[in-house]
Order: sequence, then C-alpha cells, then structure tokens
Amino acid sequence: MYCPFCGAQETKVTDSRLVADGDQVRRRRECLSCGERFTTYETAELVMPKIVKHDGKREAFDEAKLRAGMQRALEKRPVSTESFEAAIERIRQRLRARGEREVASRLIGEEVMAQLRLLDQVAYIRFASVYRSFQDLDEFRAEIDRLAQDPPFSRGEHFSGKDSSS
Repeated sequence: MYCPFCGAQETKVTDSRLVADGDQVRRRRECLSCGERFTTYETAELVMPKIVKHDGKREAFDEAKLRAGMQRALEKRPVSTESFEAAIERIRQRLRARGEREVASRLIGEEVMAQLRLLDQVAYIRFASVYRSFQDLDEFRAEIDRLAQDPPFSRGEHFSGKDSSS
C-alpha cells in the first residue's frame, strides 16, 4: 500500500477490525518513511455473472434493472424496505454462488418470482403476468390456483431458489 502523503511503498498495519457487518476490514496504517497514519478499507470484489438474454446477447448484470422490476411489482404493497433489500441480496448471493461466468436471463426471472412469492402474493402475480406474458384471464386464474394450492412454506420447507413448477 502506497502512502497517500509521501508515496512511499513501505507501510505497516497498526490496527485491523471488521466493519459493515463483517463485509469490510478497516486497517490503520503507518508510513515507515514519513510516519503519517491513514485508514484503508478492504472489501471482497465479487464479480456478478454476465446475463445471456433470450436472443443470445450478453450484458452485464444490472442491479438497477432488477430493483426496478421488483419495485414495479411491489408498488403499493405492504412490504418493508428491509424485506425488499434482503430479497435483492438473496438473488445476488444465489447468482454469485452458482460460480458461473454467464447465466440465462430466465434464471434471474425465476429467482425474482421465487422471492416475490415469499414477499407478497399479489406482487408475485403481477410480475408473473408480465414475465410469463399472460394472454387472458384463464392464465391468471391458473397461476392463482397454483399459488393457492401450494403457498410458500406450505410444506414446512424453506426457500431453495427453485421454482415449484420446475
């Protein structure tokens, strides 16, 4: 680590501690040349996989698009910000945990539906109707009937990330 004051390369760590819920390490450093002290923060750089669209195009994972789609489905629904943020983080973690450099956009859509299903059934139906391109009321009814027959955690299981219809 170069000293921000004199540019010397030799510094020593005088103190380290975890911050930000253990996601970051704060280090106090001292320059061995000029004696100045400074603080650095370390975080793991976690690379999200590229997204392969239906037409074969590849694009970078865009958390803003993920958020926007979920927020649209959750508009005017009684879901806390904490629950929403936790759902976003679960999707991100599951994508990273796959360890793949590329994932199909379909997989993200399924993950979003699984999380919305746990958060709010109305939001789930809203998202599913657009994502699966429902054409008429019969398709809405069929999805609502499926949801009614197999509500989240109805069998005492926890979220596995897999869509129940697969």
